[in-house]
Amino acid sequence: MKAITNKIFYVGVNDRNKSLFEGLWPLPNGVSYNSYLIDDEKVCLIDTVEVDFFTQYLENIREVLGDRPIDYLVVNHMEPDHSGSIALIKKYYPEIRVIGNKKTFGMMQGFYGVASEDDVEVKNGETLALGSYTLNFVLTPMVHWPETMVTLCAPTEGVEGAKDTVLFSGDAFGCFGALNGGIIDADINCDTFWLEMVRYYSNIVGKYGTPVQNALKKLAGVKLDYVCSTHGPVWHAYIDKVVGIYDRLSRYETEPGLVICYGTMYGNTERMAEHIARAASEAGVKNIVMYNVSKTHHSYIIRDIFRYRGLIVGAPTYNTGLYHEMDVLLSEIAGKDIKGNHLLGWFGSHGWASKAVAEIQRWNDERLHFEAVGSPVDMKQALTADTKAQCEALGRAMAERLKEA
Repeated sequence: MKAITNKIFYVGVNDRNKSLFEGLWPLPNGVSYNSYLIDDEKVCLIDTVEVDFFTQYLENIREVLGDRPIDYLVVNHMEPDHSGSIALIKKYYPEIRVIGNKKTFGMMQGFYGVASEDDVEVKNGETLALGSYTLNFVLTPMVHWPETMVTLCAPTEGVEGAKDTVLFSGDAFGCFGALNGGIIDADINCDTFWLEMVRYYSNIVGKYGTPVQNALKKLAGVKLDYVCSTHGPVWHAYIDKVVGIYDRLSRYETEPGLVICYGTMYGNTERMAEHIARAASEAGVKNIVMYNVSKTHHSYIIRDIFRYRGLIVGAPTYNTGLYHEMDVLLSEIAGKDIKGNHLLGWFGSHGWASKAVAEIQRWNDERLHFEAVGSPVDMKQALTADTKAQCEALGRAMAERLKEA
């Protein structure tokens, strides 16, 4: 339990055991499941936690309330890492009234089979007074599920006892990483969270840039003192930075730089990547990251593709098609529906029948739609002086195009 501001408490938990978030994304630093309690004239719980942590969660709640009841539970997001404890909360607090929108209750019935005539369905912009605070419910569909909403908690006009405006933002403004003691950003070193925020956004929310922009517009002009996400720190000192990161990423803005990722079986395709990178560096590109797609989890590659404008991919022909891990990565990139000004170059290799280069081009023509840069390089068997020169030309072409941006 941690007091955030007057009458508002953090009652979330940390998960340092799970290795993959959603069974997909690595958690080297764990993850937090954040829940909040408003101890006002009416007591209101904001979201719950993954069900495996319910015992600890209940202890956190009772540390604030003792044996007192909870009047309301606001459900901003129905994903089970946040809604998983709803059924148990209703058993321990049978008089609690759940607040959500129409889609919330359909999902709640489907996931947990719990419903009550006392549940409160809200529409966009509707409010609920708790006493010192008043809640304002803002629907934010497809950030990143159809039922998502955020809850704005502001001092009730003419009532003493509250001073800060708090946004309970659901998964918005979240990031990977457990909270190691401190809860509020001003109390901790946040250096490890910034790239994890980009990785979280690009992997979890990245496909839904337009809905994120719509949500940001709904909140424009509201002065926030705290942003309480369901993952990561409570934002207070860095609110402008956090909102700026989400704004930039949802508009698909990029930094100058280049991601080179490749598949390789015996090192020959990797040598092509090295020559491409060296040429791009010598032509003035300072931010270059290189990844072997079979060694580095694609979560990190996707993160950097969201960060940097330039992308060069390459892989061998395999089983008369494209090397499997590269095929998977391109599918993942396409699934993110990345818009904006991304640039793409590509290369490949083969032993006796060329297919990889044509398959990468097909991915771009049919799904990615990035701006093609340079001439693709197709190497047969091993590097020659001619293919080395072609690789260097591809690296220089990308560097020159990045300079023009």
